[in-house]
Amino acid sequence: MSPYLLSMFVSSVLGLVLAIPSNTCIVMGNLDIIRKKGKLSPSDVIFLGKGIVNILLQCVMSLQTMLYVLCPEVLNITGEHGFMITSVYFLIYYNFWLTFWLSAHYCTSITNLSYGFFIWLNRSVSNFLSHLLFLTALGVFIVSVPRFWATNADSLQSSENSTKASGNRYLEFYLPTNTLGCILPTCLSLLFLVLTFSFLLRHVWRVKNNDSGSTRPNLQAHVTALRTIFFLLLMFAIFCMTQAVAFFQNSSLFTVSWDLQLLSQSVEAAVIFQASKKLRRIILRRFWIKCGWNTET
Repeated sequence: MSPYLLSMFVSSVLGLVLAIPSNTCIVMGNLDIIRKKGKLSPSDVIFLGKGIVNILLQCVMSLQTMLYVLCPEVLNITGEHGFMITSVYFLIYYNFWLTFWLSAHYCTSITNLSYGFFIWLNRSVSNFLSHLLFLTALGVFIVSVPRFWATNADSLQSSENSTKASGNRYLEFYLPTNTLGCILPTCLSLLFLVLTFSFLLRHVWRVKNNDSGSTRPNLQAHVTALRTIFFLLLMFAIFCMTQAVAFFQNSSLFTVSWDLQLLSQSVEAAVIFQASKKLRRIILRRFWIKCGWNTET
């Protein structure tokens, strides 16, 4: 086994060890909130969706990596390889759109912009988020299907016109799917991030120059929201860079980019934990209860 394959195998195992328990805690914590309160806030609903998506994505990516390292002949079967690739990109694209809905929720709930679009968006996210997430998943699935055809075509392509055919398929399949699945939600999330940040700066400036003697509001929740969206967008930027690196036929660069993708689900779980006090309290309470029970026994 070459060092590159060994690094990918270790990252796949490490990703499973870190991502599955952490994202399972996110899912179980939100289910505990549902059991006690009966409903979730929009941000908690999105965190629950991200936890489920990260678990599935980590399992599929780790399985794909292990097959690539240990049983590469299995990936030569066109249907199985195409299904795995399509599943990975469907989950990645849906994760991008979940971040968009999270940034939209933060922006509309913090800024209170009076424009008709933002009022409609705030009401839609507050009242129909589950329906929006379902429709988003359906749309992302439709966008991801052409990747299955393109992947199968790449697997069956003869070596004669492979370069020209791959370039045509990139323009026909990969570019539109990447635009709708990655670039569009990222740009919209970045737009909401800028709007939220500018609103907070203007609000802080007004409070600072207010001579009425009123107390300054606590902006910790707003800062946490901004930090969360910034970290998620930073992760997506790294993902896009790793995708660009994959076009360079360099084993070391490809290995590093794939290792980063295998560990990204664990990092995203940490971002979610820092964003939700409720989840932190639930996990810490369960941890201390379990530790106390073990001590008594």
